[in-house]
Amino acid sequence: MSPNTTDRRQRGRDRLRAPFLLLLCCAALLAATAGAATGAPRDAPSTGGRGGTVVRTDHGAVRGLPHGAYTTFEGIPYAGPPTGPRRWRAPEPPAPWQGVRDATAAAPRCVQMTAPGAGGALGSEDCLYLNVTMPTGADAGADAGTGSGPRRPVLVWMHGGAFLGGSGGDYGAERLAVRGDAVVVTVNYRLGIFGYFGHPALGSAPPFGLADQQAALRWVRANAERFGGDPGRVTLFGESAGALSVCAHLTSPTAAGLFQRAVLQSGSCFLSFPRGALGPGTPAYEPFASSREVRTVGEGAARELGCTAGGDDDVLACLRRQSTERLAAAPLMQSFNRPAFGNALLPMAPDRALASGRFHRMPVILGTNGDEMRMFVGLSLAAFPIRTESDYRARLVEAFGSAAPSVEARYPAGRYATPALAWAAVLTDRSFACTTAAAGRAFAARAPGLPLYGYEFRDADAPVLAGLPSNPGFPYGAAHGFEMPYLFSALPTERPLTDAQRALSDRMVDYWTAFARTGSPNAAGLPRWPVLRPSSPPTRSVQSLAPGPGGVRPVDVYSTHHCSLWDGVPG
Repeated sequence: MSPNTTDRRQRGRDRLRAPFLLLLCCAALLAATAGAATGAPRDAPSTGGRGGTVVRTDHGAVRGLPHGAYTTFEGIPYAGPPTGPRRWRAPEPPAPWQGVRDATAAAPRCVQMTAPGAGGALGSEDCLYLNVTMPTGADAGADAGTGSGPRRPVLVWMHGGAFLGGSGGDYGAERLAVRGDAVVVTVNYRLGIFGYFGHPALGSAPPFGLADQQAALRWVRANAERFGGDPGRVTLFGESAGALSVCAHLTSPTAAGLFQRAVLQSGSCFLSFPRGALGPGTPAYEPFASSREVRTVGEGAARELGCTAGGDDDVLACLRRQSTERLAAAPLMQSFNRPAFGNALLPMAPDRALASGRFHRMPVILGTNGDEMRMFVGLSLAAFPIRTESDYRARLVEAFGSAAPSVEARYPAGRYATPALAWAAVLTDRSFACTTAAAGRAFAARAPGLPLYGYEFRDADAPVLAGLPSNPGFPYGAAHGFEMPYLFSALPTERPLTDAQRALSDRMVDYWTAFARTGSPNAAGLPRWPVLRPSSPPTRSVQSLAPGPGGVRPVDVYSTHHCSLWDGVPG
């Protein structure tokens, strides 16, 4: 092998590997959600008549746990265990079971990326389970699906976590279910090397984690009615990597008919990070990779694991014999957290598919938080402090090269309380706000008349998610992920919501579930949410979500976040 070939492979691996600091940032956020049981308690459970509500799914009966106003069913298998010879294969239906399966405790989370030095693997490869929360009194039971009552909208949640961590069981969905009168499903899916590995021996296999999500959606289509839900009104929603998953399914031919509405929270099809975004020397980041790149990195991983002898079947057999713990090591996990395109599930990169109009037509909500990147920057300050204007300027030059002076002129350090806050503002606008605005324009340009709605979560005093460090002079504001406690319970934060924030939470729940019900977030008693019209010049048509009088109103995020600048800045 020539030195040039070796260099090319190494460069490909470096491009595919997400910046390690990004993974540490996400790991901290995941640590917060992983401790969901320590957050706000749910309603006290009641045993109900014969030990809980029984629903007969298409593979067997499950017994849920009543909690007063709602009932939960946890750990329902939607696919068979992808273990042993089933590792790195498409999900298959679960085996039917006899009798009534207990569904009162969450299943293991999928194997997560562990922090350096941590002992053992966190989670299990046998993890393809989902959870259902439904209002008590929904038309369900031992003979579910035979009743004639009204069917509720169904919301299916895909969790975030950089495709490396998280679990559907971390999110308490009772407020969406009870206040919104909806059925809510949260999903586990394969992560890291277990979900996004590629190798020439696997051919053009689709990303297994995304294939898991589609298997869960097929389960929902088959079983929603049995839990009182309407299989014709399924809303797929997610945050961060979960939103990127929604983007993927919007552009996936194999997802046709599996959902009818979509909500993308803090993750559009156009999301990307410039060089140095997470720390000096970190490469630029895009969330999807070509199948060829992924297979190249997979070949390198196979060599590291000693699996090169023989033909394709021998190599795969060797790889499948590797222990879960060995594969879950951080260097291997972080090499495989970008879903591959160039396969049946994702024939082309989702950003290109969206730009060319190759997406499923349906009502869409997409939005961001006002201070997205403060979470990432705040986590990185101990390792990469930004104390002076010189520090700030160096970061601009690394990220934007010759365009750095233009960026600095629009974001002078003196306008912000600290240079670190200036840097966070630059990255928030460049990587989240304006890429989302561009995605909105692409939806509107390729599908005129599409019911399209935009939002910006703007609660500058939102409770800080647990696990984030305190940095004097660096408030988190409305950072990445900080809207989730307004929709879900059990996410531990530094303090509970105030009365005003609880009122905002009520409005957000009402908006999300109205959208799931009708395809529009508008409903009686709510401030009107305008249709997103990303015209030129853009209009004030993005809904601000903030507490207090006037906090919920249309705003112009295009101007606020200087998107006219970012439309012309490379990098």
